[in-house]
Amino acid sequence: MDNYTQVMDVLNRNVPLFIAMVAVLILICIMGLVALVISIVLAVKYYKYNRIENSSHLTGEDTARIILDRNGLQHIKVKTVGSMLFGNSYSHYFKKVRLRKRTKNKTSIAALAMGAQKSALAVLDKEGDPDMKKRIKLVPLITFGPFAFIPLIVIGVLLDVLLFNSSGWISITVVCLALLFYLFSLLLSILTLKTEKKAQERAYEILRENQMATEEELSNIKSLFKLYNIQYINDIIISALELLYYVLQIVAMLNGGSNSGASND
Repeated sequence: MDNYTQVMDVLNRNVPLFIAMVAVLILICIMGLVALVISIVLAVKYYKYNRIENSSHLTGEDTARIILDRNGLQHIKVKTVGSMLFGNSYSHYFKKVRLRKRTKNKTSIAALAMGAQKSALAVLDKEGDPDMKKRIKLVPLITFGPFAFIPLIVIGVLLDVLLFNSSGWISITVVCLALLFYLFSLLLSILTLKTEKKAQERAYEILRENQMATEEELSNIKSLFKLYNIQYINDIIISALELLYYVLQIVAMLNGGSNSGASND
């Protein structure tokens, strides 16, 4: 009996387990749709605030450079990256604040927000923030960042294909590797959220103290960052659901193996 048949046989005889797996899959689909909606709303709001001039007439590059220099980080460069998904970021290893071209060169509210927040990550790094230290250690594996739910779903589908076309220890090994992947992704998402929120708060303080933004602009910036945070939280929920789904799969496989062993006896 192949692994797929074993799992389905166990699920047919264990209604609560079957219901739990179906419920988790439905929730994953729902959260995937929510993630898509959030991304669209975020893109619209970012576009809106990237068309409104900020009161300081500072570009994203100007903002980042001022904050870096005032915090003794003259060695950190401000560079342009063209990626729409991963452009705005801070790199500890390359000593760079990366900004999208339209963010770096525009004097908009969005440019002000991104320049301040990403340079604030560099400030946290300099100050030795414990969460930032953990995040930096995971940088080689942090490529997907807040958009991790996309590769997670793709990898999940591939794992399902491998799982249902293999058997025995191969299936268990594949699912255990999936568990480790999703556990890491969950940890990564939590660390990303914590450090991004800390950098946002620091950016508010710097912009207000240095009179680089009005209270209305700070309010707009907060609403923009709020959407980013909701996106991070959504990614955490998806990672947790994927983790739960594979735990349920392992339970089903183990029950299938136990039942097969009992029937052979």
